Amino acid sequence: MAVRVDPPAWTTGEDTPLLREQTRSEDGDDETSSTLRQTDEEELIDPNKANQQVGRGRGLLIILSVWGLIFLQASNMSGITTTQSKIAEDLDAFASASWFTSAYLISMSSTAPLAARLAQIFSPRNCIFIASLFFSLGGIVTSQAPDLKVFLLGRAISGIGGAGIMTISFILVLELAGTKRRGLFIGLVNTGFTTGVSLGAIVAGALLDVKGWRFLFWIQSPIAVLAGIGIFFSIPKSFTSGHKGDEQQSISAKLAKIDYLGAITLTSSLCLFLFGLSSAKILWLPIGISLLILGAFIFTELNIAAEPIIPITVLKSRGALLSCFAQLGIMAARWMVLFYTPTYAIAVLSWSPASAGSILIPTNLGFAIGGVLAGWLHIKRAGSFWLASIISYLFFALTLLLLSQISTQSTPPPLYFLTVFINGLSTGAALNYTLAHLLHLTPPSTHFISTSLLSTFRGFAGSFGSAIGGGLFVRVLKGSLERGFEEHGGLEGRMDLVTRLLGGPALVKSLKGVEREVAVRGYVTALRTLFIAGVGLALVMATVQGLTGWKKGAEETGKVAVEDEDEDERNVAGSGRGVEDEEWEEGMEQGV
Repeated sequence: MAVRVDPPAWTTGEDTPLLREQTRSEDGDDETSSTLRQTDEEELIDPNKANQQVGRGRGLLIILSVWGLIFLQASNMSGITTTQSKIAEDLDAFASASWFTSAYLISMSSTAPLAARLAQIFSPRNCIFIASLFFSLGGIVTSQAPDLKVFLLGRAISGIGGAGIMTISFILVLELAGTKRRGLFIGLVNTGFTTGVSLGAIVAGALLDVKGWRFLFWIQSPIAVLAGIGIFFSIPKSFTSGHKGDEQQSISAKLAKIDYLGAITLTSSLCLFLFGLSSAKILWLPIGISLLILGAFIFTELNIAAEPIIPITVLKSRGALLSCFAQLGIMAARWMVLFYTPTYAIAVLSWSPASAGSILIPTNLGFAIGGVLAGWLHIKRAGSFWLASIISYLFFALTLLLLSQISTQSTPPPLYFLTVFINGLSTGAALNYTLAHLLHLTPPSTHFISTSLLSTFRGFAGSFGSAIGGGLFVRVLKGSLERGFEEHGGLEGRMDLVTRLLGGPALVKSLKGVEREVAVRGYVTALRTLFIAGVGLALVMATVQGLTGWKKGAEETGKVAVEDEDEDERNVAGSGRGVEDEEWEEGMEQGV
């Protein structure tokens, strides 16, 4: 006999359309389809069904709490763009200013896969709460930092929390939203992120002279704790983690299931790789070592790990891996816009830090609108969104080309605002379409990890955007400044000025005469080179996304119905993969 697990009295009778109630038989087995084995046929019959249900009150609190955490994470990243000069001055770290962002993004990117795996072994409820505590602790350490090393340590701790927040947020959407509304809620998650990016830069710029940069990091800590508490108590204890029977296991049994060797090798490889790219001069030794460790990770996952961090089906999926690489490239180019359009406003247009942050409002408004519109009007079914992904990538490339030509002193601000708005619009749509297409290309039992992997590569994008793009920008800017000063009186006595300009665009406004002219020209040249490089990168990524596959093969071979649940369970217990995964793999091999 099935027993319904009712929510508390304050939510009774208010089941949201986001979620589907989970029932259990007396012996503890799920009578409904497994959380991760809901078939495409079921979704087509009732696209409003979701994997799990909560009451309307709980659902609202979950939405607000998750949105708040995502907002804080994003504002933490963007606030650096308008406070960088002051932080570098206080910590005497002009030459290391690029690490303010890289320390956060490297730690976030490298720990995201582990966060997704822990959310499966334990509960997303517990993991996102702990992530909020890490984020809060990082804010406190950063705000009290007496020197650069402690500051970067705080940024890294915040990044670990940010990895859990972003990854588990998407997991919650997959579990709590039916297929028909999944795209809309993913768009809303992205809206929270992009709102934080735009407002974070503005608020940080406005409060910098009033409260100082230390207050800006400190104030995020209590807010993160409150949001974490809200989501902890709003998600019911019965919320499953993606594996049947895990909730009955002891803590020690759950800890024994973690692929520690895989976690260590993957995290080490990612950290070394991004460290090598984030330096002012590319460090090939860490990159080479990271590739060797990556080989050890792949060997571990394929031959040693009983429950790999990244399932074999995902590692062997062309569509999944190419989708991740395409998102990595397109978002790296996107971060060039987010990091350097405020720099353009400060250095070239001589705007104040607060005003410079406002340049992110139209682009992030476009990002939010693009994601929400794509999810609301188009992504209402399970299936392929191959063509829509390609078109949105191409529009993104066109906007970067236009930015490369108009990033000058004479460009009217309305034209610049319109261009960055369209850039954000195409990006928001692209992220939603590529995620929907990824879910189409991968088996449902790997959606947790596939989605977290996509989120991981999206996190890499910030590191790549700040590392590769930042390295290119700094090298071009340095060369342009040195040539300019050599043409106007020589470099003697000006090398210190060059160093300070590389890490402090706000210094341009204080310069006069020839020095200011050379500085502005140097920033214009560096911005133009950066955005042209972004155009090339975006076009390559459109090609990579195109190689993920057309919908025909995926639709014909990707649908799998679990007809014999008992046999499926035996397969899961014996090999870590179910019938659904094996049939999906066979379909992929036949030509997806």
